[in-house]
Amino acid sequence: MYIVSTTILTEEIREKLIADFPDATFAFHENMEQAEADLPKADILVTYGEDVTPPHIEQAERLKWIMVISAGMDEMPLRHIKARGIKVTNARGIHKIQMAEYAISMLLHVYRNNETFRRNQLAHIWDQSVPLLEISNQTMTIVGSGVIGEELARIAKAFRMKTIGVSRSGAKKTHFDKNYTIDQLDYALQQADFVVSILPSTVDTFYFYKQEQFKAMKSNAIFLNMGRGDAVQSETLIMALDQGQIAHAILDVFEQEPLPSDHPLWEHPKVTMTPHVSGKSPNYIPRAMEIFEQNLRSYLEDGKLCVNVIDLDRGY
Repeated sequence: MYIVSTTILTEEIREKLIADFPDATFAFHENMEQAEADLPKADILVTYGEDVTPPHIEQAERLKWIMVISAGMDEMPLRHIKARGIKVTNARGIHKIQMAEYAISMLLHVYRNNETFRRNQLAHIWDQSVPLLEISNQTMTIVGSGVIGEELARIAKAFRMKTIGVSRSGAKKTHFDKNYTIDQLDYALQQADFVVSILPSTVDTFYFYKQEQFKAMKSNAIFLNMGRGDAVQSETLIMALDQGQIAHAILDVFEQEPLPSDHPLWEHPKVTMTPHVSGKSPNYIPRAMEIFEQNLRSYLEDGKLCVNVIDLDRGY
């Protein structure tokens, strides 16, 4: 079994893989360009995903399985991969801790007016009249109630929040008080003080939030997007903010990344932004490799993959 990696791995992780899987041959590279010479021999490819192109799929004539060390699949040539019958797994779930922490920290940041206090500190201003709010006992609607959503709902319960989940199936999920289908989205939005979007990028979620969705939200609601930027068009969001349909937007993802320096979102008074960092963590790669190793053991034993197998038609 020949395994090619285009992901930068620590020496410790490399040595562990070699020791734990002595019957496999590993070719470790730092990027796809370095790995191209090994692609024709690859049975398994470990990659972040965005570096895989249709020509790479054609080159990798023996390829049977791609392990994507991320959750997003939107930059991968899924049609070509499906045509070759190649299986794909991803690292879904490894973001749940850091992204749940990000959401809570940013909501606290806005509600506790931390930005104003920081500016006052730098200006040597002592002002106790800055308004402060509590996130406790509020209602949070999480659109995309998967693994990350469940972890966020669990933490929200520590703040005694009412939690509402929205998913394609509307199936009951742990830590949610109510669960709704996509068809019931507007009803779920009407109840929310905080709307947290954790949607993937698919054909069904492209510009998912339109004017009617923002009109359905409370005028004092906060919209937080840490899923994919193309779930909402910038112009639509700016209009919702300018017309007072919602109070504030917290954005970690955008239609275009990096966000152009002249984009109006940078200086909008009702927007708090971060540069797509909600999923970052020093534990990211070790957690992803745990998923890979679990699947690799199963694959070497009976040819089956047991965790995070991707439906190539849906893209997740």
